Amino acid sequence: MLPTLRQLQYLKLLDEHKSFMAAAEAAHVSQPALSSGIAELEKGLGARLVDRTRGQVILTAVGEETLKRALDILARTEDLVEAARGANRPLSGRFRLGVIPTVAPFLLPKALVRLREDFPQLRLFLREDQTARLIASLKAGALDAAVIALPYDLNGLDHAFVCKDEIMAATPCGHPLAHEDRIAPESLKGEELILLEDGHCLRDHALAACSWTGPTGGVETLGNPNGGFAATSLNTLVQMVGSGLGVSLLPAMAVDAGLVRSDEVTVRPLKSDHAYRDIVVVWRAGSSRAAEARLLADRLKLTAPEAHAA
Repeated sequence: MLPTLRQLQYLKLLDEHKSFMAAAEAAHVSQPALSSGIAELEKGLGARLVDRTRGQVILTAVGEETLKRALDILARTEDLVEAARGANRPLSGRFRLGVIPTVAPFLLPKALVRLREDFPQLRLFLREDQTARLIASLKAGALDAAVIALPYDLNGLDHAFVCKDEIMAATPCGHPLAHEDRIAPESLKGEELILLEDGHCLRDHALAACSWTGPTGGVETLGNPNGGFAATSLNTLVQMVGSGLGVSLLPAMAVDAGLVRSDEVTVRPLKSDHAYRDIVVVWRAGSSRAAEARLLADRLKLTAPEAHAA
């Protein structure tokens, strides 16, 4: 007897909420109905999926593996439904898009206006998060596509190019390097370098732009024993540079969007042939929404900063 989609959904919700009552509420069914569905799933598979001890809900090893496969099945089923609904109407209905924080506020505003005009039936749901979590959600079927920056491991994913985004050096206005037309990466090595905290891919892209990433990929490759300050957002990072706490590396699209006040921070290009990151749209390999993801990338390319688009 094959599992039903409803049973797989119950298992997914149970894992998310860690409670039969909360999972039942999320599924809009009674708790006995959800419990019965899980029991039938276990009976059909011939294995215990959930340990129910002291009010806690913990998936067994078999339960974890079943959930992993269930998420893939549910994601593909949702793809099937959305593809059928939008077969003759691309980018219509629900489309769940993830975007990294160092791109979202600088690329999306103009793009969203154009998307509304070109695809009035599109219901775009946005999620802003760090790359690793977006990729995990994408592979689990919680997102249809994501806008991220390369280089990044794209195993199991397809992608479409949007634009190149230059990595630039930022210094306090009174800093000696502020008088340079272009700043050599080596000139920054003796400075207090301020980057985004771990988890933001821009941190790695910034270091790679200067060829500073070593075996650990960390700031210690700069010879800074303190590891430098770390900021939680680009706004905070710029404020720290403007206060004279150090220098940093910023994406050009953020600078073009007005992130930097010219009376506090000076921005200069780097003397480097690889001081850039590639902005792309990614989706699950084999997704039925691949054509729509490519179409979305084309629309984003039209509104990307012209000076940095290929």
